Amino acid sequence: MGMIMEWYWALVLMLGTVVGLMFLGLPVAFAFFGANILGVFLFLRGEIGLALMPIEYVFSISKFTLVPVALFILMGEILFQTGMAFRAIAAIDRLISRVPGRLSVVAIAGGTVFSSLSGSTIANTAILGSVMLPDMLKRGYEPKIAMGPIMAVGGIAMLIPPSALAVLLASLAERSIKDLLIAGILPGAAMAVLFVAYVVLRCRLNPRLAPVETVAEARLSGWDRWRPFVIDVLPLFTIFVVVVGSIFFRIAAPEEASALGCVAAVIVCACYGELTWPKLKKALTETAKINVMILFIIAGSLTFSQVLQISGATSGLLQEFATWNMTPLLAMLLMMAVLLFLGAFMDQISMMLLTLPFFLPMADGLGMNTIWLMVMMLIAMEISLLTPPFGLLLYIMKGVAPAGIRLTQIYAAAFPFIALELLVMVFLILFPSIAIWLPSLIR
Repeated sequence: MGMIMEWYWALVLMLGTVVGLMFLGLPVAFAFFGANILGVFLFLRGEIGLALMPIEYVFSISKFTLVPVALFILMGEILFQTGMAFRAIAAIDRLISRVPGRLSVVAIAGGTVFSSLSGSTIANTAILGSVMLPDMLKRGYEPKIAMGPIMAVGGIAMLIPPSALAVLLASLAERSIKDLLIAGILPGAAMAVLFVAYVVLRCRLNPRLAPVETVAEARLSGWDRWRPFVIDVLPLFTIFVVVVGSIFFRIAAPEEASALGCVAAVIVCACYGELTWPKLKKALTETAKINVMILFIIAGSLTFSQVLQISGATSGLLQEFATWNMTPLLAMLLMMAVLLFLGAFMDQISMMLLTLPFFLPMADGLGMNTIWLMVMMLIAMEISLLTPPFGLLLYIMKGVAPAGIRLTQIYAAAFPFIALELLVMVFLILFPSIAIWLPSLIR
């Protein structure tokens, strides 16, 4: 028989082991594995439990609902490796003119378009950072107004479909993937609009932040300006239409829509003559690398949440919360505070996996709308990508930024955008219908 332990000691032991192993520098997946071995041995019949662990791991990742994660990442990689993403950004650059902070606005518009095609936050930031940042700094843009929008818009990929992280969150929570994908559209668009408004306002109030350009693009005639957009960007939107349209109009399930998206990406890139075997091979190998990592983490964490339940930690904590007589609003504020705290030193998938076993039963018990909760979780995780000291996008920006850029400058660039994302979060807490309205149309 397993060991009997007070629920709070079991909780401290399990969470402490995971966090401790992560701090020692162990990869996330192996930190979960280590905690699971300890937990299974203590709470689940010792060696018999350990013998059953591999079966549990296989069972946790052999789920059809995880298919879109792999395929959405592949879709983004195909567009990235073939260079279609760069062509789209160049086309948008030509379209936007006579706006204060023009290139920062281009970064936000280009990033929003690319996030609706790639679903990958990291790819988004890396592409925009490597393509646009050197040019912006060379033209005399202040680092904070150049880097801030690039990092902030990277996080929008979490909300705008097809978001691989949203698919992962919905499949782990065993809730509707299509509802969550559609629910992210309005909050994601609202963030992009706020970012643009902020950049334009800041650059109008302080023109030194972004020099006004006298570029040839400003004198282009109508068709010359629009032609690259029509040729290089509009066809890419067919991919977005294929994926989101097939889900929205119930032509395909999310799993099938992600496969259709990959086919559409291959066809579009082939039509441009950009698809070669080496590029396709590179896209496939990069996708395989990312997916193996994600599946390892999922295997470790799903077993982790089961060990928490067996040890009595989950039910003990929920019973403790039940005595607090919390309202749904108070519960939501508490959950967001936990996620924002964890986000300062933990990656998104780990946060999701540590908190879901507690958040979902709590939300169900209070009668909260779980789609609303998951949209809020995505926004909290998006904010945590920019939060010092360990926000992932801060380090990706450091990796692609020119040599002279200091980490403190990157932190300073991120803060105004963190504030804007918090504003969207507060708005959604006060008006949940913003997140729930679009999914309600496809009932």
